Amino acid sequence: MEYIYTLVILIALGVVLASSFNLIIGYAGLVSIAHPVFYAIGAYVSALLARDHGVPVPVAMILGALAAMAASIAVALPSLRVSGDYLLIASIGFQLGLLEAIKNVSFTGGAGGLTNIPPFLIQTAGREAYVALVVGVAVLTVLLTRSIAHGPYGRALSAMRDDELAFAALGRNAVAMKVAVFALGSGLAGLAGALYAHYFRFVTPEQFELLQSAAILTMVVVGGIRTTWGPVVGAILLQALPQAITFLDLPVALLGPLQGLLFTGLVLVFMFWRPQGLVAAGEFWRPSREAPDVGRP
Repeated sequence: MEYIYTLVILIALGVVLASSFNLIIGYAGLVSIAHPVFYAIGAYVSALLARDHGVPVPVAMILGALAAMAASIAVALPSLRVSGDYLLIASIGFQLGLLEAIKNVSFTGGAGGLTNIPPFLIQTAGREAYVALVVGVAVLTVLLTRSIAHGPYGRALSAMRDDELAFAALGRNAVAMKVAVFALGSGLAGLAGALYAHYFRFVTPEQFELLQSAAILTMVVVGGIRTTWGPVVGAILLQALPQAITFLDLPVALLGPLQGLLFTGLVLVFMFWRPQGLVAAGEFWRPSREAPDVGRP
């Protein structure tokens, strides 16, 4: 049963990561592939606060998510004030730089990883309670994303993504909206990292590198960008496939490259064969049928 619990937790965390990333790259149209660095910040901050400073684990998890949000704002504010793909460049640089820093300082465990992370719920309420917690967070993330996408804020995001100049001409602050969405998605990734750290009780910088970026991007593209359930389908598929590969009894040296080829190959196949993903996006917003026909006398 422990294997089943672990697989369910990995899938649920994948749903949180894919849905939050879909909010950034899909609904807001912000180009960034450095989502795992905020996943890492949540994991490391929560683990270090709980292990080295005696902070209660639930509080440490919340602080880890807030730290990820603060870091995302620091990255987004200067890069989103100018046009072009500066957010992509800044986020990749931040990801690579932070991971190198983690590898070369002692209090994070260095390249060997951070160990002896305090558990949460498992020793007192059992693994089932922790599984229920992570699944509940995943469900709430999906519902939050759906609520944002199909509400007035989502319609404003759609307008900003489609024509930022016209959006700004209406007097709306596009930069503030971009930063807010980027911070929300990154904070959810940080919460996922905290949940990961206190279940597996070990994190290493290699878990948050570009392979993880490729995995999250593949979940969104294969599942269906700008849809509620597409990232959920993509997370289930992309978390189950690597587990199936492990049963092939291949050498450990081949497993990592094979997973990387799988993720990038799926992205390329779906971009050319089915760019809308497995779950095709419908019309982003439809006016109510009961709305009055203002053009009719």
